[in-house]
Amino acid sequence: MDIERVNDTTIKFFITYKDIEDRGFDRDEIWYNRERGEELFFEMMNEASDNDEFELDGPLWIQVHALDKGLEIVVTRGQVSGGNVKLEIPVSHDKDHDDQDLVDLMSGNADGKVDKTSEPLEIVIGFNDFEDVISLSHNFHINDLHNELYHFEGTYYLHVIFDDETYNEDQQDDMLSQILEYGFESDISIYRIMEYGKEIVKANALPVIRDSFSR
Repeated sequence: MDIERVNDTTIKFFITYKDIEDRGFDRDEIWYNRERGEELFFEMMNEASDNDEFELDGPLWIQVHALDKGLEIVVTRGQVSGGNVKLEIPVSHDKDHDDQDLVDLMSGNADGKVDKTSEPLEIVIGFNDFEDVISLSHNFHINDLHNELYHFEGTYYLHVIFDDETYNEDQQDDMLSQILEYGFESDISIYRIMEYGKEIVKANALPVIRDSFSR
């Protein structure tokens, strides 16, 4: 699980479904079992409190983004002054996401449903050596795939987004298998990489690298 401190009152989590399962929770269970959903949420909050000294006192505003690989959760702590609650909520520019209470989402009530099928397949592939990225670029010739390259903590990361309207599920699986011959699927969120890593190629990374490094 990745934890990012946004400001003094807001913290952001990204937790993959694999991480959720490794913690002993079923991927589907957390959406329909309120008690288990709450258990997972407070486990995450306690971990954030231990690691980042983020106090749990006061009302909390929670925004959940259900992504293809996991959950992005933004938690803002309200400040109580004179009996009034003040919330400095970060503005999200992504109108495709539903802003809901996490526990409501996980309990599966009518107001908490999220269309998880609307998100395109988005994945981060790690490479231990830049030579692996070059080799991939010369052996993977699909040029209309959204991909960008970053460097973070000694590792290269390729962020790939598949277009559901252009490629069906089988085609996406085939392309992903080809890419994974040269790298590995990373659990580090692209948000953390973009925030703290170095941008190498912003758009069309593989074609750019193919043209820049001949074989």
